[in-house]
Amino acid sequence: MIRIAIALLASTLVAGALAAPKPCEALKAEIEAKIQAKGVTSYTLEIVPNAEVHDQNMVVGSCDGGTRKIIYQKNDR
Repeated sequence: MIRIAIALLASTLVAGALAAPKPCEALKAEIEAKIQAKGVTSYTLEIVPNAEVHDQNMVVGSCDGGTRKIIYQKNDR
């Protein structure tokens, strides 16, 4: 019984560590790499506070513990 309790506690701690919030710049760099890998050349990624998000469809990431969002806009040529 103690082994089961220890295993559950350990799995809970690991899950919490994996879900840790990412810094905005690190997440933005990951998103940029994915966008560039798809061949998109003209776009804007911006880190903004939650209050400045007007269109939820533009949000591609959440960072700093959910206090800020990364928004994406494709620029027309």
